[in-house]
Amino acid sequence: MFGRKNDPAGVTDAAVMQALSTVIEPELHRDLVSLNMIRNLKIDGADVAFTIMLTTPACPLRGKMEGDSRAALARVPGIGQVTINWDANVPSDRRIGEQIGQNFRNTIAVSSGKGGVGKTTIAVNLAIALAMEGARVGLLDADILGPNVPMMMGREEMPPPVNRKMVPAEAYGVKFISMAFLVKPDQPLIWRGPMLHSAIRQLLTDVDWGELDYLVVDLPPGTGDAQLTLAQVLPLSGALVITQPMQVAAADALRGLKTFEKLEVPIIGVIENMSGEFFGTGAGEKLAREHNTPYLGSIPLEAQVRVGGDSGRPIVVAQPDSAAAQAIRHIAREVAARVSVLTLQVQADNFIPISMIG
Repeated sequence: MFGRKNDPAGVTDAAVMQALSTVIEPELHRDLVSLNMIRNLKIDGADVAFTIMLTTPACPLRGKMEGDSRAALARVPGIGQVTINWDANVPSDRRIGEQIGQNFRNTIAVSSGKGGVGKTTIAVNLAIALAMEGARVGLLDADILGPNVPMMMGREEMPPPVNRKMVPAEAYGVKFISMAFLVKPDQPLIWRGPMLHSAIRQLLTDVDWGELDYLVVDLPPGTGDAQLTLAQVLPLSGALVITQPMQVAAADALRGLKTFEKLEVPIIGVIENMSGEFFGTGAGEKLAREHNTPYLGSIPLEAQVRVGGDSGRPIVVAQPDSAAAQAIRHIAREVAARVSVLTLQVQADNFIPISMIG
């Protein structure tokens, strides 16, 4: 693993690792060396190269870790050029494989207390944003009675089955499945709880998802059978709560938040959608603050968000430099970082070194 042991300039493995042991991972609050995040250390004369192994390719604090690492190494006598490479090993919530037999490392529920707040739009764009960062991402349209994900992803059908397993459609680097692929567009689904339960279970277990870092689950609005079924069938790494900026929307979102708390599902955070002059701002942040929940940010109200959803080219793809797309990508990184922390907390009371995460 290590390069040259003794160098006349005084740049040694021990000196480098000692310096890097002062660099703290901002989310896990432990140093990079004890977390075994320093890999492939090589010393060539006075020059140093190594890899920092992140807990997610969507890490929002990569810049801080790089800056802190360079500052720490600058104090090593005789140090030359420093090259920092990056890799990621997403921690795995092992409960998922044990319960449903799928290789999902983490599962993220996207929820809202009411309809019309843009929950599916956020789920779709969030999934794509995580894929843009280099993660392996799936998207489950669990809104069985009102499935809209295929329209927003620009796909009308999924591939044929293989070995008696459904094969998810794929667009923008995201695998996804939806009841919309399995029924006619004008066919109403008037189903009670047991049928919803069965449908959600089948979309989880009878699909060849492959290995995923994140399965994003777009839930129907409200706090009904689908939420209960999902919590029973699939161990959830955490849930996102979506609200609009108005207090009436936040009141509905609170019911969703409390539902997940009752189901013992961790809350990843609150997102305020459609923020701006028309609907105002602030209700999402207030909700998060009053209930001691992370506030992940706001997404501005922009017409192109709606256009992207209708045309099958979501805003993070169609207009990546727009304010809304940039806000979503920032939130995606925050979500990934928070999920890593939550998953590591589930694994053990004490953090497991990243070398042991599978």
